[in-house]
Amino acid sequence: MFNKNLKLVLTALILITAVWQFTESNIGNGIFLILFSLIFVFLYFKNEMILLAFLKLRKQDFDGANKYLDKIKDPHTALVRKQEGYYNYLKGLMLSQTNLNLAEKHLKKAVELGLNMDQDLAMAKLNLAGIAMSKNKKIEAEKLLAEAKKLDKQGMLKEQLTMMKAQLKKGPQVQMRRY
Repeated sequence: MFNKNLKLVLTALILITAVWQFTESNIGNGIFLILFSLIFVFLYFKNEMILLAFLKLRKQDFDGANKYLDKIKDPHTALVRKQEGYYNYLKGLMLSQTNLNLAEKHLKKAVELGLNMDQDLAMAKLNLAGIAMSKNKKIEAEKLLAEAKKLDKQGMLKEQLTMMKAQLKKGPQVQMRRY
């Protein structure tokens, strides 16, 4: 993985080489180099490890996605702000299976940093509402569910939202185990 600043330096060097190729009348080489530099510009705004982690998540491979995210050693310096938000979003989603406190920390950081799509932000708030419900923070959970409902413009999370609201109305239930 390249550092975000190294990507900009590589882009600048390739563009300088492209200009040199144009002055040498090698128009084809110059055009190719400009197109090649666009790859580094794309990877500046869309980190390759986060893209690979999303692909692993689509296949329900949480371990593989976590391996890609673990390759990002220092997210604050290696990623731009929105990428850092998605890094925390993905970490929070994966940790919500095992460690709710750490998942809450990552999801709150993702909401704070911002996510590009409202749907992702709604999903993060929905997960935060679930964590708040598990900690018996009913008011916070209701607030987060209302925010998630506002953000869910396509209605993709409608079923999950109604299910969570129904659970909130029931209140905390203690399950008795029979031995």
